[in-house]
Amino acid sequence: METARRLGYDYVEISIDEKDEKIARLDWTETQISELTDLMQELSMPIRSMCLSGHRRFPLGSEDFKIRERGMEIMEKAIDLADRLGIRTIQLAGYDVYYEESTAGTVQTFTDNLKRAAEMAAVKGIQLGFETMETSFMDTAKKAMKFVDMIGSAYLGVYPDIGNMTNAAVLYGTDVIADLESAKGHLLAMHLKETVPGRYREVPFGMGHVDFEAAISKAWELGIRRFVTEMWYVGQEDWEGDIENAVTMMKEILDRQGD
Repeated sequence: METARRLGYDYVEISIDEKDEKIARLDWTETQISELTDLMQELSMPIRSMCLSGHRRFPLGSEDFKIRERGMEIMEKAIDLADRLGIRTIQLAGYDVYYEESTAGTVQTFTDNLKRAAEMAAVKGIQLGFETMETSFMDTAKKAMKFVDMIGSAYLGVYPDIGNMTNAAVLYGTDVIADLESAKGHLLAMHLKETVPGRYREVPFGMGHVDFEAAISKAWELGIRRFVTEMWYVGQEDWEGDIENAVTMMKEILDRQGD
Protein backbone atom coordinates (compact mmCIF):
# COMPACT_ATOMS: atom_id res chain seq x y z
CA MET A 1 0.00 0.00 0.00
CA GLU A 2 2.89 2.35 0.76
CA THR A 3 4.54 1.51 -2.57
CA ALA A 4 1.29 2.03 -4.45
CA ARG A 5 0.84 5.46 -2.88
CA ARG A 6 4.42 6.51 -3.52
CA LEU A 7 4.33 5.45 -7.17
CA GLY A 8 1.09 7.29 -7.90
CA TYR A 9 -1.83 4.91 -7.50
CA ASP A 10 -5.13 6.17 -6.11
CA TYR A 11 -6.27 2.85 -4.63
CA VAL A 12 -5.48 -0.87 -4.55
CA GLU A 13 -7.55 -4.00 -5.02
CA ILE A 14 -7.47 -6.93 -2.60
CA SER A 15 -6.97 -10.44 -3.97
CA ILE A 16 -8.82 -13.52 -2.75
CA ASP A 17 -7.46 -16.17 -5.10
CA GLU A 18 -7.47 -19.96 -4.83
CA LYS A 19 -4.41 -20.23 -2.57
CA ASP A 20 -5.10 -21.13 1.06
CA GLU A 21 -3.32 -18.03 2.40
CA LYS A 22 -5.52 -15.74 0.32
CA ILE A 23 -8.75 -17.57 1.16
CA ALA A 24 -7.75 -17.26 4.82
CA ARG A 25 -8.24 -13.51 4.50
CA LEU A 26 -11.96 -14.21 4.56
CA ASP A 27 -11.59 -15.28 8.20
CA TRP A 28 -9.75 -12.20 9.45
CA THR A 29 -10.62 -11.17 12.98
CA GLU A 30 -12.22 -7.86 13.87
CA THR A 31 -8.82 -6.72 15.12
CA GLN A 32 -7.13 -7.52 11.80
CA ILE A 33 -9.88 -5.76 9.87
CA SER A 34 -9.61 -2.70 12.12
CA GLU A 35 -5.84 -2.62 11.59
CA LEU A 36 -6.32 -2.66 7.82
CA THR A 37 -9.01 0.03 7.80
CA ASP A 38 -6.81 2.18 10.05
CA LEU A 39 -3.93 1.70 7.61
CA MET A 40 -6.12 2.76 4.69
CA GLN A 41 -6.92 5.95 6.56
CA GLU A 42 -3.33 6.56 7.64
CA LEU A 43 -1.92 6.11 4.13
CA SER A 44 -4.89 7.61 2.25
CA MET A 45 -4.85 4.40 0.21
CA PRO A 46 -8.34 2.87 0.09
CA ILE A 47 -9.24 -0.69 -0.85
CA ARG A 48 -12.60 -0.49 -2.58
CA SER A 49 -12.63 -3.58 -4.80
CA MET A 50 -11.88 -7.29 -4.47
CA CYS A 51 -10.71 -9.78 -7.07
CA LEU A 52 -12.42 -13.01 -5.98
CA SER A 53 -10.77 -15.65 -8.15
CA GLY A 54 -10.92 -18.31 -5.44
CA HIS A 55 -13.94 -19.75 -7.22
CA ARG A 56 -11.57 -21.30 -9.75
CA ARG A 57 -10.85 -23.91 -7.09
CA PHE A 58 -14.34 -23.89 -5.55
CA PRO A 59 -16.66 -23.11 -8.49
CA LEU A 60 -20.32 -22.35 -7.99
CA GLY A 61 -21.33 -24.86 -10.67
CA SER A 62 -19.36 -27.87 -9.45
CA GLU A 63 -21.06 -31.25 -9.60
CA ASP A 64 -19.50 -32.00 -6.21
CA PHE A 65 -21.89 -30.73 -3.55
CA LYS A 66 -19.11 -30.07 -1.03
CA ILE A 67 -17.08 -28.04 -3.53
CA ARG A 68 -19.95 -25.84 -4.65
CA GLU A 69 -21.16 -25.30 -1.09
CA ARG A 70 -17.63 -24.28 -0.15
CA GLY A 71 -17.82 -21.89 -3.10
CA MET A 72 -21.00 -20.39 -1.72
CA GLU A 73 -19.45 -20.13 1.74
CA ILE A 74 -16.54 -18.22 0.16
CA MET A 75 -19.05 -16.00 -1.63
CA GLU A 76 -20.90 -15.20 1.59
CA LYS A 77 -17.69 -14.52 3.51
CA ALA A 78 -16.33 -12.35 0.69
CA ILE A 79 -19.46 -10.20 0.72
CA ASP A 80 -19.23 -9.90 4.51
CA LEU A 81 -15.53 -8.95 4.38
CA ALA A 82 -16.25 -6.41 1.65
CA ASP A 83 -18.95 -4.87 3.79
CA ARG A 84 -16.65 -4.57 6.81
CA LEU A 85 -13.74 -3.13 4.82
CA GLY A 86 -15.83 -0.66 2.83
CA ILE A 87 -15.28 -2.53 -0.45
CA ARG A 88 -18.01 -1.76 -2.94
CA THR A 89 -17.23 -4.08 -5.86
CA ILE A 90 -16.33 -7.77 -6.03
CA GLN A 91 -14.99 -9.13 -9.30
CA LEU A 92 -16.32 -12.64 -9.90
CA ALA A 93 -14.51 -15.29 -11.93
CA GLY A 94 -16.65 -16.10 -14.96
CA TYR A 95 -16.47 -19.90 -14.68
CA ASP A 96 -19.22 -22.43 -14.06
CA VAL A 97 -16.38 -24.88 -13.38
CA TYR A 98 -12.65 -24.80 -14.04
CA TYR A 99 -11.02 -28.10 -13.13
CA GLU A 100 -14.11 -30.09 -14.18
CA GLU A 101 -15.89 -30.52 -17.49
CA SER A 102 -18.61 -27.95 -18.19
CA THR A 103 -22.01 -29.52 -18.80
CA ALA A 104 -25.61 -28.38 -18.99
CA GLY A 105 -25.87 -29.42 -15.34
CA THR A 106 -22.89 -27.34 -14.17
CA VAL A 107 -24.21 -24.31 -16.07
CA GLN A 108 -27.63 -24.65 -14.42
CA THR A 109 -26.12 -25.09 -10.96
CA PHE A 110 -23.88 -22.08 -11.57
CA THR A 111 -26.91 -20.02 -12.58
CA ASP A 112 -28.91 -21.08 -9.53
CA ASN A 113 -26.06 -20.24 -7.16
CA LEU A 114 -25.36 -16.98 -8.98
CA LYS A 115 -28.92 -15.90 -8.19
CA ARG A 116 -28.29 -16.71 -4.52
CA ALA A 117 -25.04 -14.74 -4.63
CA ALA A 118 -26.75 -11.69 -6.14
CA GLU A 119 -29.37 -11.79 -3.42
CA MET A 120 -26.67 -11.96 -0.72
CA ALA A 121 -24.83 -9.04 -2.32
CA ALA A 122 -28.03 -6.99 -2.44
CA VAL A 123 -28.46 -7.33 1.33
CA LYS A 124 -25.07 -5.66 1.88
CA GLY A 125 -25.29 -3.26 -1.07
CA ILE A 126 -22.20 -4.79 -2.72
CA GLN A 127 -21.82 -4.94 -6.50
CA LEU A 128 -20.73 -8.18 -8.18
CA GLY A 129 -19.06 -7.92 -11.57
CA PHE A 130 -18.08 -10.75 -13.90
CA GLU A 131 -14.49 -10.86 -15.09
CA THR A 132 -14.13 -11.82 -18.73
CA MET A 133 -11.94 -14.89 -18.38
CA GLU A 134 -9.40 -16.91 -20.37
CA THR A 135 -11.76 -19.80 -21.12
CA SER A 136 -14.51 -19.93 -23.73
CA PHE A 137 -17.27 -20.05 -21.10
CA MET A 138 -17.10 -16.30 -20.44
CA ASP A 139 -14.25 -14.63 -22.30
CA THR A 140 -16.33 -11.79 -23.74
CA ALA A 141 -18.60 -9.12 -22.30
CA LYS A 142 -21.41 -10.40 -24.49
CA LYS A 143 -21.21 -13.84 -22.86
CA ALA A 144 -21.16 -12.25 -19.41
CA MET A 145 -24.26 -10.24 -20.28
CA LYS A 146 -26.18 -13.44 -20.97
CA PHE A 147 -26.02 -14.21 -17.24
CA VAL A 148 -26.45 -10.59 -16.15
CA ASP A 149 -29.69 -10.42 -18.15
CA MET A 150 -30.80 -13.83 -16.90
CA ILE A 151 -30.37 -12.92 -13.22
CA GLY A 152 -31.75 -9.40 -13.67
CA SER A 153 -30.24 -7.94 -10.48
CA ALA A 154 -29.01 -4.37 -10.06
CA TYR A 155 -26.15 -5.92 -8.04
CA LEU A 156 -24.73 -8.05 -10.87
CA GLY A 157 -22.78 -6.51 -13.74
CA VAL A 158 -19.59 -6.86 -15.77
CA TYR A 159 -16.05 -6.05 -14.62
CA PRO A 160 -14.11 -6.82 -17.83
CA ASP A 161 -10.47 -7.79 -18.19
CA ILE A 162 -9.35 -6.00 -21.35
CA GLY A 163 -6.36 -8.32 -21.85
CA ASN A 164 -8.54 -11.42 -21.88
CA MET A 165 -11.06 -9.70 -24.14
CA THR A 166 -8.31 -8.81 -26.60
CA ASN A 167 -7.23 -12.44 -26.82
CA ALA A 168 -10.86 -13.49 -27.30
CA ALA A 169 -11.20 -11.02 -30.17
CA VAL A 170 -8.22 -12.66 -31.88
CA LEU A 171 -9.76 -16.11 -31.38
CA TYR A 172 -13.18 -15.20 -32.73
CA GLY A 173 -12.30 -12.46 -35.19
CA THR A 174 -14.47 -10.00 -33.28
CA ASP A 175 -13.98 -6.41 -32.15
CA VAL A 176 -13.05 -5.53 -28.56
CA ILE A 177 -14.73 -2.13 -28.68
CA ALA A 178 -18.00 -3.57 -29.98
CA ASP A 179 -17.85 -6.23 -27.27
CA LEU A 180 -17.48 -3.56 -24.58
CA GLU A 181 -20.46 -1.75 -26.08
CA SER A 182 -22.57 -4.90 -25.62
CA ALA A 183 -22.37 -4.42 -21.82
CA LYS A 184 -23.30 -0.73 -21.87
CA GLY A 185 -25.07 0.29 -18.67
CA HIS A 186 -23.73 -2.72 -16.75
CA LEU A 187 -19.98 -2.02 -16.62
CA LEU A 188 -18.60 -1.57 -13.10
CA ALA A 189 -14.84 -1.24 -13.57
CA MET A 190 -12.04 -2.53 -15.82
CA HIS A 191 -8.93 -4.63 -15.30
CA LEU A 192 -6.05 -3.29 -17.37
CA LYS A 193 -3.86 -6.27 -18.22
CA GLU A 194 -1.38 -6.95 -21.00
CA THR A 195 -1.61 -10.16 -23.05
CA VAL A 196 -0.31 -11.72 -26.24
CA PRO A 197 -2.28 -14.21 -28.36
CA GLY A 198 -2.60 -17.43 -26.38
CA ARG A 199 -0.91 -16.03 -23.28
CA TYR A 200 -3.01 -14.48 -20.52
CA ARG A 201 -0.60 -13.90 -17.65
CA GLU A 202 2.75 -12.35 -16.79
CA VAL A 203 3.12 -10.21 -19.91
CA PRO A 204 4.80 -6.86 -19.08
CA PHE A 205 2.88 -3.72 -19.98
CA GLY A 206 3.90 -2.47 -23.40
CA MET A 207 5.12 -5.90 -24.53
CA GLY A 208 1.78 -7.26 -25.73
CA HIS A 209 -1.01 -6.50 -28.18
CA VAL A 210 -3.65 -4.77 -26.04
CA ASP A 211 -4.75 -1.39 -27.42
CA PHE A 212 -5.11 0.33 -24.06
CA GLU A 213 -5.72 3.74 -25.62
CA ALA A 214 -8.78 2.56 -27.55
CA ALA A 215 -10.10 0.37 -24.73
CA ILE A 216 -9.79 3.00 -22.02
CA SER A 217 -11.29 5.67 -24.26
CA LYS A 218 -14.31 3.47 -24.98
CA ALA A 219 -14.64 2.39 -21.35
CA TRP A 220 -14.59 6.04 -20.28
CA GLU A 221 -17.27 6.86 -22.84
CA LEU A 222 -19.38 4.01 -21.44
CA GLY A 223 -19.09 5.34 -17.90
CA ILE A 224 -16.26 3.32 -16.32
CA ARG A 225 -14.25 5.35 -13.83
CA ARG A 226 -12.48 2.56 -11.91
CA PHE A 227 -9.40 1.12 -13.61
CA VAL A 228 -7.12 -1.48 -11.99
CA THR A 229 -3.76 -2.56 -13.41
CA GLU A 230 -3.24 -6.30 -13.05
CA MET A 231 0.28 -7.71 -12.95
CA TRP A 232 2.30 -10.50 -11.35
CA TYR A 233 5.36 -10.73 -9.20
CA VAL A 234 7.34 -13.72 -10.49
CA GLY A 235 10.65 -13.09 -8.77
CA GLN A 236 11.86 -10.24 -10.97
CA GLU A 237 14.48 -8.04 -9.34
CA ASP A 238 13.02 -4.75 -10.53
CA TRP A 239 9.45 -5.44 -9.44
CA GLU A 240 9.02 -1.84 -8.33
CA GLY A 241 10.08 -0.62 -11.77
CA ASP A 242 7.37 -2.79 -13.33
CA ILE A 243 4.75 -1.21 -11.07
CA GLU A 244 5.99 2.29 -11.85
CA ASN A 245 5.93 1.56 -15.58
CA ALA A 246 2.35 0.32 -15.36
CA VAL A 247 0.99 3.32 -13.45
CA THR A 248 2.90 5.81 -15.62
CA MET A 249 1.69 4.23 -18.86
CA MET A 250 -1.93 4.07 -17.79
CA LYS A 251 -2.05 7.49 -16.15
CA GLU A 252 -0.89 9.07 -19.39
CA ILE A 253 -3.87 7.55 -21.16
CA LEU A 254 -6.36 8.20 -18.36
CA ASP A 255 -5.30 11.83 -18.01
CA ARG A 256 -6.34 12.40 -21.62
CA GLN A 257 -9.90 11.22 -20.99
CA GLY A 258 -12.61 13.81 -20.53
CA ASP A 259 -10.66 16.54 -22.33
